[in-house]
Amino acid sequence: MQHILSRLKPYLRWIILGGTLFFLITAFKNNWQEVAAIRIATLGWLTLAIALCVTLLAHIWSGWVWTWILEEFNQTVNIPQFVRVYLQTNIAKYLPGNVWHYYGRISAAKTAGIPTSIAALSVLLEPLLMAAAAILLALLGIQSAIALTQSYIQLLLFFVLAGVLLAIHPHLLNLAMRLLSRMKFKSTTTNTSDRVLCQIKRYPWRPLLGELGFVGLRGTGFLLTLLAIIPLSIERIPLLFAAFSLAWVLGLVIPGAPGGLGVFEVTAIALLQNSFSVGAVISAIALYRFISITAEATGAGLAWLNERLIVSN
Repeated sequence: MQHILSRLKPYLRWIILGGTLFFLITAFKNNWQEVAAIRIATLGWLTLAIALCVTLLAHIWSGWVWTWILEEFNQTVNIPQFVRVYLQTNIAKYLPGNVWHYYGRISAAKTAGIPTSIAALSVLLEPLLMAAAAILLALLGIQSAIALTQSYIQLLLFFVLAGVLLAIHPHLLNLAMRLLSRMKFKSTTTNTSDRVLCQIKRYPWRPLLGELGFVGLRGTGFLLTLLAIIPLSIERIPLLFAAFSLAWVLGLVIPGAPGGLGVFEVTAIALLQNSFSVGAVISAIALYRFISITAEATGAGLAWLNERLIVSN
């Protein structure tokens, strides 16, 4: 069985990508008339512009939270420099492999004097914190989500959240640090005291709260995008945040197209199609993907421009 799974693993990404594309094409085919009938008013375009600004702010905020993660490992960082690195590398997640943004951050952190083991652990810890934040927001809004009220889904999310929160406990993180340090320093003469500085001494509550803010901002951007298309009532907001959080975290963890392309869209449509017009949901998801990529490209461009201005001065 294990041999069969190992042989299928290289094709898993393509199977998921093919399945998501089939679902999206079918959904568009069945609802294209609703999508074509949608018109965005002037106020709607202004709302989309605000959604773009909020999404850009979310990525800037996420870069700042990354510096908090590094500080949890007793590292002194230049916050503006590391936020620029974060923004410049963020767009690389759309390259095949979905790891090049992590590689860029590790390389930049190493150049800035951060030990490679700490830089590597920081980029591994970040998606865990993001996942925990997204699941927590989903659980907070799940009571209002008609499609998500099944008790077994809530129970599953609770256990997944508990597992992630346990995984980022200092005891396990320090164990990971010791293993990484052992692998890195086994052929060197680095003394033990240098390794002690790499230990995390407290639970990373601050970065976790920071990632809650990040997912909240991303969800707000999605909410504004849908609001630009159809009117929304206040009681629908918990549903939207729950559905967005679940779709986003699945796009983060499921191997598919880079940047969660396809997985996020399919999940969001599946969760919201019974509560909103399918045409409006499809349109909002397509617009939000465009807004998200535009925000990431804008952030990378602004970071590059800021870096050039600093160098020229």
